[in-house]
Amino acid sequence: MKFLTKGKNALLVLASIALLSSANVLAKDFKPIIVIHGGTSGLGLTKEEFAKREKVMKESLKAGQSILEKGGSSVDAVIAAIKVMEDSPEFNAGKGAVFTSDGFNELDASLMDGKSLNAGAVAMARTIKNPIEAARVVMDKTPHTLIAGEGADKLAKNNGLEIVDQKYFYTDHRYKQLQDAKKKQRSIAR
Repeated sequence: MKFLTKGKNALLVLASIALLSSANVLAKDFKPIIVIHGGTSGLGLTKEEFAKREKVMKESLKAGQSILEKGGSSVDAVIAAIKVMEDSPEFNAGKGAVFTSDGFNELDASLMDGKSLNAGAVAMARTIKNPIEAARVVMDKTPHTLIAGEGADKLAKNNGLEIVDQKYFYTDHRYKQLQDAKKKQRSIAR
């Protein structure tokens, strides 16, 4: 059974957050909040698959919200929230990343500090466990906005970020997606 009410629930949640946010800004005891989304590829999820993603998203929100409640920066909160999702095979932001057509997992991440308007990003990284941390390194420690491929991996390693083997990102689900895509491509090419 497909989880058909997800879209309605998501709209209700977003509307509730917007209402709470506007009320929160006017309150004397203003508390910052964090909002995330789990991507756009969940339309065909079963109820069970959606529940697994929802659990990780709640953990992600708690990680980010905890930073904010302790007076931490919004950038630190965003990174904490995203790392939870990057570490979960339920998403494709890190572990469980989608394969390229040549069989590698390549990861991208971008970050912007709304206060300073500084930004940083990595693309096509193959060994960085948490690409969002590398995006911060680009933003904070380089004159660049984007570093890609082998350069991103080297920058991360040189800055002490956790480096992993490609096997870390592998999941059966994503590998099956690659094989299915290759089959479709072969049938189109005939």
